[in-house]
This record gives sequence, C-alpha cells and structure tokens, in this order.
Amino acid sequence: VQLQASGGGSVQAGGSLRLSCAASRNIFRGTAMGWYRQAPGKERQLVARITGGGLTNYADSVKGRFTISRDNAKNTVYLQMNSLQPEDTAVYYCKSEFALGYWGQGTLVTVSS
Repeated sequence: VQLQASGGGSVQAGGSLRLSCAASRNIFRGTAMGWYRQAPGKERQLVARITGGGLTNYADSVKGRFTISRDNAKNTVYLQMNSLQPEDTAVYYCKSEFALGYWGQGTLVTVSS
C-alpha cells in the first residue's frame, strides 16, 4: 500500500482526533508529506505540511490547534487535531510529494456542534 490514512471519526466540538497515514518507504523517506482536507462542495486545501527534515507549516485556520509530525522509523505521518470545530468537518487526505505526488484514500472527520 502506498499511502493508507486512518483515524477519522465523529467528535463533538472541542474534541480531539489523531489521524495517521502509513506510507510505503520509497515515497516517504526524505520526502515532504502533507495533510489536506476537502469539505462538501469545496476545493481540497492544504491543512499542514512537514518536510523530510521536519519543518512544518499550517493553514491559518488550524494554527495552534493542529500538529503535524512524522515518525521516520514507521514511515508514518500524523495529524493531531485539537479543539475541533464544525468547520473542520471534511475528508482528510495525506499526500506524499515524491515524484508527481501520491494521495491516500481519505478519512472522514465529522465534528458536531
């Protein structure tokens, strides 16, 4: 499996979830990884990105609430999401920037008020 995302679910506002994305080693090692999300009727947008060296950047809407990290030994990237709000409801996708890019299958996050 190239990229397999997991960890989505339904939570109430203020809750937390942690998403995981396990990657094949060849598209993970030394490669920037990102989490994107797509809400119904909207375009897919970058949520957070982490370089192979661990540098991170975030969408303004999630700064201070979400944290992206990677475990290079496990070829896995994580997205810790705290203080979730209904507007965070979306399908979340992980992406490897290796070559032309690889996408995971998406995991649904639903936040109720």
